[in-house]
Amino acid sequence: MLKTKTVTATPFSGYQKIVVAMLAFLQFAVILDFMIMSPLGAVIMPALDIGPKEFGLVVSAYAFSAGISGLLTAGFADRYDRKKLLLFFYTGFILGTVWCGLAQSFESLVIARVVTGLFGGVIGSIVLAISTDLFAPAMRGRVMGLIQTAFAASQVLGIPISIYLSNHWNWHVPFLALAAFGLLGGLVVAWKLEPVNAHLGQPQEHSPWAHLYHTVKVPHHLLAFATTALLTTGGFMLMPFSSAYIVNNLGIDMAHLPTVYLVTGICTIFAGPMIGRITDKRGKFPVFLFGTIVSMVTVVVYTHLGRIPLVALIVLNAIMFVGIFSRMIPFQALAASIPPPTQRGAFNAISASLQQLAGGIASVVAGHIVSQGADGRLEHFEVIGYLMVATSLGSLILVRILDQRAAVRTAAA
Repeated sequence: MLKTKTVTATPFSGYQKIVVAMLAFLQFAVILDFMIMSPLGAVIMPALDIGPKEFGLVVSAYAFSAGISGLLTAGFADRYDRKKLLLFFYTGFILGTVWCGLAQSFESLVIARVVTGLFGGVIGSIVLAISTDLFAPAMRGRVMGLIQTAFAASQVLGIPISIYLSNHWNWHVPFLALAAFGLLGGLVVAWKLEPVNAHLGQPQEHSPWAHLYHTVKVPHHLLAFATTALLTTGGFMLMPFSSAYIVNNLGIDMAHLPTVYLVTGICTIFAGPMIGRITDKRGKFPVFLFGTIVSMVTVVVYTHLGRIPLVALIVLNAIMFVGIFSRMIPFQALAASIPPPTQRGAFNAISASLQQLAGGIASVVAGHIVSQGADGRLEHFEVIGYLMVATSLGSLILVRILDQRAAVRTAAA
């Protein structure tokens, strides 16, 4: 049997609560920018007269550019105040989102997604570095749980509103609304977040490329990077085509699609912080194991569905996302403790880069696996489910190894 431990939770200070709220908002904006591509896929594909392959390229364009950007910035990620670095990339992300809203063709949208990815793909890694710098290990499960509620909030607030706006106007409006809303949040972050520069007081390598190399070559860093890539692959295969699958295969019309995301998001908003607390109290691997089992079972069922009542789909979708969160939160809490402070920015940037690159490849592969029949139904979608099970099993093995090594390092310290 797996041994679990119970730890007394350390309360957040007032400033730490503000920081968590701001970081969660930034995650909300970045995640929503990617997430709305999925439900808007059912609108964008006919509007631009493109198929699943072309839409897979739109999704992967963001991922590939974000991956390249992460690798290019990794060597410099620990050489600056993390607040200044965050605001620089967030400004570029907002401008890229505006471009997406103004795009009038498939080619223009692809270029806009590339620009957005160059800036937006780095933000998540900086958020993780800041949260690790400012919060002790015993708090990180709760911090990751709260920050990941941004994912759920994007479903509760962002995705239904985006679908509503696109149904009543067009698919451009959600991007422009996100840019305006994101700008206001960015101004609050610029005002309230204090400099995050404690790592600058420690010895720094002169060459950013040497810093990148020394971060990559660490064996347990490589294990974490491989785990990140596996965790991302399944999700990026499934998510981009979910709205088209729900509408065309499961028989849920566009008018009820926001309800699916709304109710699922509400469930995960409550589940995220709870999973974070359990992770801090019971240990990271037991929670990850639970999430992996739930995810594999629900994904296989989901990808084999035929016509289904709305209520049944909502229940299944909510359970599936609880499983996904039960993998994401403990893994992020575990990965946050792996690098030392002087390599934290580079480690997170490389991890985010690999996440995006793996996701981009997964989106392209999924676009070639999934095809659209004459009746609009997506075919071969069940293959995506099997591939997600395979990546889940691989990531489970790697997380077990990482957790055991972390325990050894803690005992040695």
